[in-house]
Amino acid sequence: MKLIVNEIFYSLQGEGGRQGEASIFIRLTKCNLACDFCDTDFETGEEMTMPQLLDQIAQYPCKWIIWTGGEPTLQLKDEHLKFFAGHGYKQAIETNGTRPVPSLLDYIACSPKGNYEKLKSIIPFAHEIRIPVKKGDAIPDTTMLPAATNYFLSPVFDGDRLNMENIAYCVDFIKNNPQWKLSLQVHKLIHIE
Repeated sequence: MKLIVNEIFYSLQGEGGRQGEASIFIRLTKCNLACDFCDTDFETGEEMTMPQLLDQIAQYPCKWIIWTGGEPTLQLKDEHLKFFAGHGYKQAIETNGTRPVPSLLDYIACSPKGNYEKLKSIIPFAHEIRIPVKKGDAIPDTTMLPAATNYFLSPVFDGDRLNMENIAYCVDFIKNNPQWKLSLQVHKLIHIE
């Protein structure tokens, strides 16, 4: 049982419903989308067994893993999650919502990049829906999205800099649609990984 891993790092969750929580990020390779605002290198990686991964993350005092990418559902399966759960880890995923997620996750963060009509049939529930937004983007009604604990709009940054037009667009939309919340990428603002 192996995964192709792009990087492993320990930081704080920078956005969404778990913002500010210490987390171990395991970035898996490959993605099935090509978003123009993506700032992540996820093409290269190293094949690792579950015991090798466990060795790598055991150095951190945290027991939260965030599976991210790329798109982690291209590789991640319940047997991987079961291995880490057996070692006391809680596990979250950051997914684009184009593929079903494994069933043994503790937290699902779905960041769809369009194709909202099909999302409910792929992922019926998520702890959070977090949509990246540029000024002028169409924002779906929450009723067409999966049931979620939180619905976030995340203004797209210019690299590591705030884009005030994107923020103003999100703020105005949220004020008129209060079922949504604002999620800024705080890790970019405070310059942590």
